[in-house]
Amino acid sequence: MADSPASPAKILVVDDNEQNRALARLTLEEEGYEVVLATGGEEGIRAFEEHAPDCVLLDVRMPGTDGFAVCARIRAMPGGAHVPVVFFTALRDVDTFDAALRAGGDDFLTKPVRPTELVLRVQAALKLRRLDETNREYYDLVRRQRDDLMRLELQKERLMAFVVHDLKNPVSTVDLHAQLLMRDKEAPERVREAASVIRDEMRALMRLILNLLDISKSEEGRLAISPADVDVKALVAGTFEALSVRAKAKAITLESDVRVDSVRGDLDLLRRVVENLLDNALRHAPDGSSVRVALARSDGGVEIRVSDRGAGVPKELRESIFERFVQVESGYGAATRAGRGLGLAFCRLAVEAHGGRIWVEDGAPGAVFCVRLPDVG
Repeated sequence: MADSPASPAKILVVDDNEQNRALARLTLEEEGYEVVLATGGEEGIRAFEEHAPDCVLLDVRMPGTDGFAVCARIRAMPGGAHVPVVFFTALRDVDTFDAALRAGGDDFLTKPVRPTELVLRVQAALKLRRLDETNREYYDLVRRQRDDLMRLELQKERLMAFVVHDLKNPVSTVDLHAQLLMRDKEAPERVREAASVIRDEMRALMRLILNLLDISKSEEGRLAISPADVDVKALVAGTFEALSVRAKAKAITLESDVRVDSVRGDLDLLRRVVENLLDNALRHAPDGSSVRVALARSDGGVEIRVSDRGAGVPKELRESIFERFVQVESGYGAATRAGRGLGLAFCRLAVEAHGGRIWVEDGAPGAVFCVRLPDVG
């Protein structure tokens, strides 16, 4: 809750996006804050003069006067030097972060902003504003350390993006040569089998690379779909072929029950969703068992269900399993559903980009990963 219910703190929200303003207002008013909205930079400056807010939430990219210019002008105004300014932006990079600090920003949030995180950052900014001079020295030290850590994190993300992007070509080249060896009739059988294993591993590595790239695109608001009519039976058959070596290595039978001819969506993203869910199922299915992919119409949409008979996912962890780098243990000494923690995160982002949702059910035994896509075809 706001620090003083009798005199709630006043928060100025400056953003040209109506949905962002509405979310911030609803979130903060529920916590007892008084919220003032501004639709652009110049309007935000006038609102600051008129309302003297206790904290400013400021979008970076706005037409006309951008967030950096607004912050610099607020800092030069009477009473503006010590008012906390929290920037939020879809641009998660070192240059934007450094520009926010140079402009006089106190904190930095990346979109999409989660309501809980927004409230916590506002509460922290308001508390820090009241520090006396002795404590402020410690605050300045902690803030510099925090800024250095944030800068290192952004630099690491940029380096990872460069490395991942540059890995695509050599991985594709290795995959191509593995295919050539597999088709060489004069090559010994053991060579062709080794080439098949190499190609399977290259496909897994390429899935990981593409997952990383698309997760990065989603964080920057650039993950878009190119909808078309997708042949569902061909899509499932293609994923089975792509993962046949992995299934054969564990003597796992791939089963399908496809009761839909087509679905409207992005062919590449949907193919990779099914591949990632199937790969996840194969990793956790017991040797000699089966993995099943089923598609049918349900509740005005199309539902995809990928089930295995391995260690299930505890009910209390069925949301967190879709977070990045999460490895979920079944607990109580049971088996672990572990992995790189990227495939399922990608699946959620890709499904949500289609306007659908993804969840986990108990397979009794095993787990059933379910995807529901809206029927827009």
